Amino acid sequence: MNFIETIKEKARKELKTIVLPESTDMRVLEAARKVTDEGFAKVILLGERENLSKIAGNMDISDIEVINPLESEKREEYVNAFYELRKAKGMTLEKAEETLKNNIYFGTMMIKQGDADGLVAGSVCSTADTLRPSLQILKTAPGVKLVSSFFVMQVPNSELGQEGMFLFSDCGLNTNPNAEELSEIAISSANTWKSLVKTEPKIAMLSYSTLGSAPVTDLTEKVITATKLVKEKAPDLAVEGEIQLDAAIVPSVGRQKAPESQVAGKANVLIFPDLNAGNIGYKLVQRLAKAEAYGPITQGIAKPVNDLSRGCSSDDIVGVVAITAVQAQE
Repeated sequence: MNFIETIKEKARKELKTIVLPESTDMRVLEAARKVTDEGFAKVILLGERENLSKIAGNMDISDIEVINPLESEKREEYVNAFYELRKAKGMTLEKAEETLKNNIYFGTMMIKQGDADGLVAGSVCSTADTLRPSLQILKTAPGVKLVSSFFVMQVPNSELGQEGMFLFSDCGLNTNPNAEELSEIAISSANTWKSLVKTEPKIAMLSYSTLGSAPVTDLTEKVITATKLVKEKAPDLAVEGEIQLDAAIVPSVGRQKAPESQVAGKANVLIFPDLNAGNIGYKLVQRLAKAEAYGPITQGIAKPVNDLSRGCSSDDIVGVVAITAVQAQE
């Protein structure tokens, strides 16, 4: 059973309600149909049912809940709650009323008010438009200082990592994190690995240098400092850095370059020093190793809200809904 099928099984054990606000996208409707048929989450589409039925064509969506944000009986409640949340920032009732005409804002307020457990969007909207409402309304989870993103990578026919499975972070959100931010990304990623995969994370703080093999520069110093911070904040975590990619994941290279390390050659959580490296890294593995790439998934928000690639397929959306449902269980 591959990663996403395992996640679906976990999701079925405690059904969660996931909002899909971009329901005029046929891919979203197809995903809603698949999720409903597979029974691992309840989905709510935001829109006008008659219009969505026309878009769906021959695909029956009559058994899927549809809420029209403009006519919802909860609309006034959400508007007032949003106003109270944002009035210190200059929000007015009139502006709150207008803002909640936006499906993503409305869906995020559903989560805030306990009427849904998570939200998946981004097939149409930008990352900024998808995540801004959650940062304004839901904010970060307790004890978390930074929202970040990750990919779960599943490499076929590989014994590296967790039988070919890795978590890559941050590959989609923070452009050039400083040492403090990099340490927060590492700790969040370790907690995500525990939550989704249920095994112990082995964290590699990636660099072009392994434990001083290259002269110290600003680039390596950031990773060295970040590694020290992880060890101080979460001494129970297995973490190594700075470390090169081959030393992190290939046992023979790890033994040669870092023979005393408990992580070298065994890493399953890879922390990239910046977004350039992370984005290039996951796409190289996806395209050249024909790996499945699940993400970008958001971590650190108080309730799960996840951003899709605008080039996603309906199956991609199904996978992200499954992951979001499991995040909501936690």
